[in-house]
Amino acid sequence: MAELESLETAAEHERILREIESTDTACIGPTLRSVYDGEEHGRFMEKLEARIRNHDREIEKMCNFHYQGFVDSITELLKVRGEAEKLKNQVTDTNRKLQNEGKELLIAIEELKQCRLQQRNISATVDKLRLCLPVLEMYSKLQEQMKSKRHYPALKTLEHLEHTYLPQVSHYRFCKIMVDNIPKLREEIKEVSMSDLKDFLESIRKHSDKIGETAMKQAQQQRNLDNIVSQHPRISGGKKSKKEVCTSSDLEVKNTSPMSEKDSGILDVEDEDEDEEVPGAQDLVDFSPVYRCLHIYSVLGARETFENYYRKQRRKQARLVLQPPSNMHETLDGYRKYFNQIVGFFVVEDHILHTTQGLVNRAYIDELWEMALSKTIAALRTHSSYCSDPSLVLDLKNLIVLFADTLQGYGFPVNQLFDMLLEIQDQYSETLLKKWSGVFRNILDSDNYSPIPVMNEEVYKKIVGQFPFQDAELEKQPFPKKFPFSEFVPKVYNQIKEFIYACLKFSEDLHLSSTEVDDMIRKSTNLLLTRTLSNCLQNVIKRKNVGLTELVQIIINTTHLEKSCKFLEEFITNITNVLPETVHTTKLYGTTTFKDARHAAEEEIYTNLNQKIDQFLQLADYDWMAMEPGSKASDYLVDLIGFLRSTFAVFTHLPGDVDAHSTMSGKVAQTACMSACKHLSTSLMQLLLEAEVRQLTLGALQQFNLDVEECER
Repeated sequence: MAELESLETAAEHERILREIESTDTACIGPTLRSVYDGEEHGRFMEKLEARIRNHDREIEKMCNFHYQGFVDSITELLKVRGEAEKLKNQVTDTNRKLQNEGKELLIAIEELKQCRLQQRNISATVDKLRLCLPVLEMYSKLQEQMKSKRHYPALKTLEHLEHTYLPQVSHYRFCKIMVDNIPKLREEIKEVSMSDLKDFLESIRKHSDKIGETAMKQAQQQRNLDNIVSQHPRISGGKKSKKEVCTSSDLEVKNTSPMSEKDSGILDVEDEDEDEEVPGAQDLVDFSPVYRCLHIYSVLGARETFENYYRKQRRKQARLVLQPPSNMHETLDGYRKYFNQIVGFFVVEDHILHTTQGLVNRAYIDELWEMALSKTIAALRTHSSYCSDPSLVLDLKNLIVLFADTLQGYGFPVNQLFDMLLEIQDQYSETLLKKWSGVFRNILDSDNYSPIPVMNEEVYKKIVGQFPFQDAELEKQPFPKKFPFSEFVPKVYNQIKEFIYACLKFSEDLHLSSTEVDDMIRKSTNLLLTRTLSNCLQNVIKRKNVGLTELVQIIINTTHLEKSCKFLEEFITNITNVLPETVHTTKLYGTTTFKDARHAAEEEIYTNLNQKIDQFLQLADYDWMAMEPGSKASDYLVDLIGFLRSTFAVFTHLPGDVDAHSTMSGKVAQTACMSACKHLSTSLMQLLLEAEVRQLTLGALQQFNLDVEECER
């Protein structure tokens, strides 16, 4: 058993020795530890020393075998050392020479190194500049556009700069500064464009009357052209309608592009002669500030803010435009300026409606127009009520029609304006009646109430041309001769016709039917006859100083005017082309007017005769206690009868045709005579029955009887 363990230990020691021989000395520690961990390390040391001795013997054998070669090698090495020393000296010398020669090369190499470095830096700089230069150029372009007030292009440049160029060089400090400035630039563009819009709105407000004046001139020209075309249909082929003219001008308005660089709101236009073509209203206005501002706010996402601001400002301007001046009713220019401003306002809004998408819409325009229509009609009702001059009222009507036609050409409903004109027509009739009242008064006051003398054929034809009078007997009489009526007959007749013409003028362009025009003229003429002329005649008849001769002449004159009423009917029919037989046609009441005047004149004659009789009777001085009567009638009665005789002679010697005037004057004379006799007899009876006459004598009664007999004769 002990032998077996000894063998194992020897084998293990042998293995450890082989491992020590073959293992790197750095890793021998674990092997030695295994030796010391056992109990046989003494024996191991013995084996180790034996192994060392074996290796020493082998080394010694090998050295002995190679000793001569070693000596030879040492000898060779000594020789080599001498040669190496020489070589070292040569290398040292060569190195020294090389160092001396390489200094300039090193300097050149250092310079080349620096140049290479600079070249790389320059190349890198150029590359960076290639990226930065477009940014700087765009920013410079932006500054130039801002300086020249090209705000919409500037905004486009700003968009490109922000989204395309700056992201490529965002790490540079100057780019960060630019990025920080972009919101400020946008705000500046908004403020400047809004300032331009405010200037435009202010300019539009100041020049609305000029714009409206131009639009109304254009409408007037178109209306004149339409009248010419209606009279000469053949020339209509080459003419455009007003709507076509407006449409073409709308499509070709200058500077409608948002890229336009002009900022002025109104273009200067010289006053045009009437014969020259009036420029379109939109041609006067540069709308580019509106378009630019709209596009800028749209790009900036603030379109709604811009729309609200624009509409709010225009509403304020509309209220200012619709506020009429307090003295507008004094002159036509006041009305014209008022209308021009309104037309100018809506021409601008209509153009904005058709050239922008959504800045204003039809509902907004209609709302403004409803407000304008109500305020305009209210203002016209108020101010027109102050007008007392029919010429001014007529001019106002023509101006309102032109105003309505102009706005109707732009698509605005104007029926309410024409309805209001019918109201003004009643006022116009009243002013005409007042004017013609003065005309009739002047005619009646200046008339001599004597038949018109005619010295020759020319004067005769002139009067017959003025007044529809035919008398075969008078035509046969030689010159000089007299018309039966006085001068106020043809004058009044002509003034009635002038009144009818004046009424007809107002009805023009009101889009009324012939029947409506005829009815309007007849109603107004009836008012003229039954109220104005009738009152004037009544005033003349009731004057204190009117004589019997004048009253008789008035009767004759009114008779002729009454007969002329049928000619007035024909005159109205001719100018209105409405036959009198038409249903609902108003009839003239002139016959009644002149009959009433004639009856009033007759009553005045009877009254005046009775007053004259009373005046003569006041001269009666009867001596009721006289014992003997006089030989003749009383002097007052003789004078009274002489007066009556001369008065009735006026009736019996009236000029004129036998059938008409003699019959009429005879009837008036007969009635006057009966009235005078009745009044005289009643008055004489009153003399006898007076309370103061308590007693009378036979002589007084005989004298009274003489007077009564004188009256009977």
